Amino acid sequence: MLALVGTAQIAPAADLPRGLDPAANADAFPSTYVPVSVPPMAIVGATILTGTGDEIAAGTVLVRDGKIQAVGAGLAVPQGYVAIDGRGKWVTPGVIDVHSHLGAAGSPSVPAHDDTNEATSPNSAEVWIEHSVWPQDPKFRLARAAGVTTLLLLPGSSNLFGGRSVTVKNVPADTVQAMKFPGAPYGLKMACGENPKATFGGRGRAPATRMGNVAGYRAAWINAADYARKWDKWRADGGKGDPPKRDLQLDTLAGVLKGEILVHNHCYRADEMAIMIDIAHDFGFRIAAFHHATEAYKIAPVLAKEGICVATWAEAWGAKMESFDGVEENAAMVDAAGGCAIIHSDDGLLIQRLNQEAGIALAAGRAAGLPVSRGEAVKWFTLNPARAMGIADRIGSLETGKAADLVLWNADPLSVYARADRVWIDGVTVWDRSDAHFQAPSDFLLGQPGQDFAR
Repeated sequence: MLALVGTAQIAPAADLPRGLDPAANADAFPSTYVPVSVPPMAIVGATILTGTGDEIAAGTVLVRDGKIQAVGAGLAVPQGYVAIDGRGKWVTPGVIDVHSHLGAAGSPSVPAHDDTNEATSPNSAEVWIEHSVWPQDPKFRLARAAGVTTLLLLPGSSNLFGGRSVTVKNVPADTVQAMKFPGAPYGLKMACGENPKATFGGRGRAPATRMGNVAGYRAAWINAADYARKWDKWRADGGKGDPPKRDLQLDTLAGVLKGEILVHNHCYRADEMAIMIDIAHDFGFRIAAFHHATEAYKIAPVLAKEGICVATWAEAWGAKMESFDGVEENAAMVDAAGGCAIIHSDDGLLIQRLNQEAGIALAAGRAAGLPVSRGEAVKWFTLNPARAMGIADRIGSLETGKAADLVLWNADPLSVYARADRVWIDGVTVWDRSDAHFQAPSDFLLGQPGQDFAR
């Protein structure tokens, strides 16, 4: 077997156990997700927002073998397709949340369920959030009911390097492997600003300042580059002598330097985003997205030029000093500058109304004179997060050959009155507001007072 490292193929060492060789098994916890086979279907007569910016009135979506077969107006429905009446309703791609902690910060919210921050060291790049994810978190179902089909689950922001993310399909499952999005790249959660310096400075440890944060990043990247060089040299020498000792923390950082792992960077202030960009240039990696990024509007052209997405909110601001200068127009201003704007949640409640949060940002942008279309705003919770997660070639828009992740809304999805009537993942129904079967509680809640056990 050959393991992929960046664009090169590196042969693992034959005489090393797999667990001691970083190249032997890049996916040590593989996805076991297998979509169910269902008959082909057609959603007919709906207003379709494709996720590419287009809007199609009285359109039809054809789905076969879990993929989008065709999208357009006036399409004939082939014989044998299950027809779904979409007249008076709206269709979008499945909602994608690029910043979630569901399953790792489970419900009910008690200390036993809080597994998001390994706040024991400023650098915990060795941890993987999937090893904290509890698939029975009841909020996964609530998110499905809001049209959420894919999530990027992230470690928290207490550390400079919080650990690896995992991309999951929002399907009912007993194990996290059964939720994992096959082939999705891993991400590295980083954080700048108040959180790391407060977490460790409050204990009399470094970093205690923003300059301490930056020194910590730089030292870690120097160590990661040295680690990668040692493994590369050992392989180039034909595996002679003792191999370097494997280091899980440096594996993750070296994966970033080799272009295999995407950086998702918690960062609020414009000045700190600019510094993080300089660090990325200095060590030869790129940042996929700044998260929260309430001051992204101040440097929107820079972010667009760098190709860095901005995952933000419309109304969440002022909770701490670094978020004080947020504006509702942030996403619209990033979009207007030619950037990649995303609406994210970072919250188990807000994830249930990402479409409405996008509507707020759209309305604020229009009030400020920014000509953002409805179709463009839908990209903020569909195609753009897929782009930041490295899976836009597979999901995020209703284009031929992409996964049939769909939401049928009862109203304009950017309206406060919109509800997800039906939701599909890979063409399989995972939510139906009219069918009590899909509204059954999590197994964890069975037997709890107040539950309707007939459902």
